[in-house]
Amino acid sequence: MPRWKALPDELDPQVAEFVGQVRLLVDRSGLGVAGVADRTGYSRTSWERYLNGGLLAPKGAVVALAEVTGTSPVHLATMWELAERAWSRSEMRHDTTMEALRIARSRAVPGGVEAGGSVAGPVGSARAAGMPEPQDARPVGAGPKGDAALRTRRLRTRRLTTVVAGVVVVSALVVAAVQLTRGGEKKGAGGTPRTPAASARARPDLPPGVKCAGASCVGKDPESMGCAGRLAGTTTSVTVGTALVEVRYSKTCGVAWARVTRAAVGDRVEVSSGGAAKQTAVVGTDVDTYTPMVAVKDVGSVRACLGLQSGQRVCTS
Repeated sequence: MPRWKALPDELDPQVAEFVGQVRLLVDRSGLGVAGVADRTGYSRTSWERYLNGGLLAPKGAVVALAEVTGTSPVHLATMWELAERAWSRSEMRHDTTMEALRIARSRAVPGGVEAGGSVAGPVGSARAAGMPEPQDARPVGAGPKGDAALRTRRLRTRRLTTVVAGVVVVSALVVAAVQLTRGGEKKGAGGTPRTPAASARARPDLPPGVKCAGASCVGKDPESMGCAGRLAGTTTSVTVGTALVEVRYSKTCGVAWARVTRAAVGDRVEVSSGGAAKQTAVVGTDVDTYTPMVAVKDVGSVRACLGLQSGQRVCTS
């Protein structure tokens, strides 16, 4: 089994969970990265970038991987769609930040000259800021009195345009900061508005994106609460026919849940930890599912069980 590189810390948890699932499929197939590349038609270099979090795999590559590994593409495609939305949000936040910085730099150039060669001088600055051209900046009558009046008006105009340019710079930086901190408010796949990650954190000592810990996580979805992905790992597993049952544990959140792949529709998976109440899930048409979370004090006490429709029941040790 290959030793995968640690995923980038800045990778969105939704994307990290998807990459982890793809890595798991590659490991189970026994083909290795080179074998997967040969059978899917995507280069080895591309697959290395997909598997290390440097680039999100296109949907065609995901479907091809499902075919060569004998995996149902439905659940994998759903995970890809969630990851693709998260990836797009990250790129949008990056682009917004860079654009705000570019605008701020261009506005800060003396004389009001913007990148790309826009109009310079007080009048040009007013035009660039969206203000009408000051009438006082235009020539007036000649003579000593006219020259003095002209200088006074130009001085006032220069002060006005300097203030306007400063306001524009500050406004651009404020907008960029607001968009970055509120990037998580966009609607999710189900149409429910997401709250900002900072306000959703249960405790200030939790990593960004993690919304609960311990008892506050019980009965909740590990993916939506930020406990899955790179923050979770498989502690023990058992195979029943084609189905794989795993105990997934997150030390950061202090929780565990059960995950089953390649099960039959109607099979029932559950997770328990000591004397805590069990959490269960029924396998649907995508044949892969996972339970809500249970709080964990001792990871050795966690068990995942799969109940087959035939009546057989198998649990992890």
